[in-house]
Amino acid sequence: MQKSLYIDPEKCTGCLQCEMACSFEQTGVFNPSQSRIKVFSFEEEGRKVPYTCTQCDEAWCMQACPVDSIKLDAATGAKVVQDDTCVGCKVCTISCPFGTINYVVETGKVAKCDLCGGDPACAKACPTDAITFVDANWTGLDKMRKWAAKANDASL
Repeated sequence: MQKSLYIDPEKCTGCLQCEMACSFEQTGVFNPSQSRIKVFSFEEEGRKVPYTCTQCDEAWCMQACPVDSIKLDAATGAKVVQDDTCVGCKVCTISCPFGTINYVVETGKVAKCDLCGGDPACAKACPTDAITFVDANWTGLDKMRKWAAKANDASL
């Protein structure tokens, strides 16, 4: 069964534990700037929203790579950058419409979420379950039904 990250911004407190866990898992240091997940701050709304690679089916990054350095991990469904073949050309960063692939100056290569090999550190570290690792086929139908029922009740 393929799984994917599910992010519920309503539950995010902005604690940045996801960023810290990711940076430590991926680089061995606690440094949010090294994280492959970012927490965006919407100051006017008073909200924080975690965001990372959604592992698109289309995977424009993978299609754009001129040296085939982004490969599909069949076990996790993640599109993973192969450091040994990445030439740091940044074409994938340009092709990603969501801006979730980043160039890393220290390595001269790009980095993106790889789902931590199927055990995402960000989801394990999130104290409010704003980030969970769920069945990729989950559609959120139950949540939509609850919302529809609540909206219907309000109109009565």
